[in-house]
Amino acid sequence: MKKISTAAAKATRNFRDHKLTIGLDLGDRSSWYCVLDEAGEVLLEQKLGTTPKGMQEVFGGMPRSRMALETGMHSPWVSRVLSELGHEVIVAHARNVRLIGESRRKDDRLDARTLARLARIDPQLLAPVKHRSAQAQAHLTVIRARAGLVRARTALINTARGLTKSYGERLRGCNPRNMNPEKAQGLSPELQAALEPLLAAIESLSERIREYNQQIEKIAGESYPPVARLKQVKGVGTLIALTYLLTLEDPHRFRKSRDVGCYVGLQPGRRNSGQSEPQLHISKEGDPYLRTLLVQGAHHILGPFGADSDLRRWGLKLAERGGKNGKKRAVIATARKLAVSLAKSSSATKNGAILGSEGLNTISMLRQSTETLGGREGWESGTPVGACVAHIYILRTGGKLVWTRQLDRNDGGGLPIAPAKGPDLRLPNEFCRSAFPSRVQDACGPHGSNEHTPRAIASDGVHSPR
Repeated sequence: MKKISTAAAKATRNFRDHKLTIGLDLGDRSSWYCVLDEAGEVLLEQKLGTTPKGMQEVFGGMPRSRMALETGMHSPWVSRVLSELGHEVIVAHARNVRLIGESRRKDDRLDARTLARLARIDPQLLAPVKHRSAQAQAHLTVIRARAGLVRARTALINTARGLTKSYGERLRGCNPRNMNPEKAQGLSPELQAALEPLLAAIESLSERIREYNQQIEKIAGESYPPVARLKQVKGVGTLIALTYLLTLEDPHRFRKSRDVGCYVGLQPGRRNSGQSEPQLHISKEGDPYLRTLLVQGAHHILGPFGADSDLRRWGLKLAERGGKNGKKRAVIATARKLAVSLAKSSSATKNGAILGSEGLNTISMLRQSTETLGGREGWESGTPVGACVAHIYILRTGGKLVWTRQLDRNDGGGLPIAPAKGPDLRLPNEFCRSAFPSRVQDACGPHGSNEHTPRAIASDGVHSPR
């Protein structure tokens, strides 16, 4: 690896008066970067080590710059390091930057220069993606490690059954979780001796997978309360729900819940030109493991053990009219609809904007007697709020009332009241302390004030639509 020269290190000190654009082509051991000025002139091209220390030494002394890099193995942690240094980081979708991937002069130095020029002209040309946070990546690593063990166990089980059949015998049928050396008792002695270590390894893998299952349940229960709500959807367990939340992470990225189906690659591809509109397969964009889990959930929903639900009836009806491949298409359509349903279950929506998975928790926390909130008039009903048993409020972080639901005294139903614009709603201190005891201290409003605006409880789950 080429060391960073003293001259190159000193050159970074002369960039204070420039508005820089930097392209970074990541490699496993070393990376190339290219620095452009406002006019697009190359100021510096240099190699550096692909380590946190190397990144901090080179880019820590530069002024805030726009930096572009491609998705890859190292891009998650590199993007976080560069963001912490104060730079604007653009992570380009490597498959969509064909100017680099299909170039006949492909070279690390030239790739870094191309990234810098594209980022300088228009960042949208790079099809930017957003990496998940370090915590979400750590929790998702647990799920991916479990998936690796499951794949290894499946391969070993297939090996054991194949070796047995080639010998003219068969292993007893059983659940993969229960595969152990005892299942080879009916085989010939020489085959038992050959398969015993293999079956013992399968049993050990099953034990490790059970440990991962317990760890995933613990993570979901302690860090992700919305998982319990997603599990209410038929065909969804802890694994699917937690993987879904960790992969999406920030639901505010989606303008509407239907966009989630496109995000996981379950929508048909499109290649229209003129009058030609061919029917293509699904795009298979996005995270392949989440897409696999959603398809598995759809298989369960439409299978013989699936519980009766609207989604199951819709999928079976779709399969009946689909012809030869009707069942396959119905499974994919059900998986796509399942992804959209989970988005709606994990987020409260208003005018197509997703408020966030914690918004529903806030609704239940705000179910207080309206006598506590005082007699406020309902904008559409014309009756005082204090006359009703309870109200549910969703508020913007600035204190605007976005959505309410009036609860009936008898059956808990009622009419939705959704004013387009409303006055600032100020909540009494007594209500804030009872509903959000850990959040109201000096969170908003002047000290000693008798009222708090909902800015104080924004961190407890109140999100404004974007």
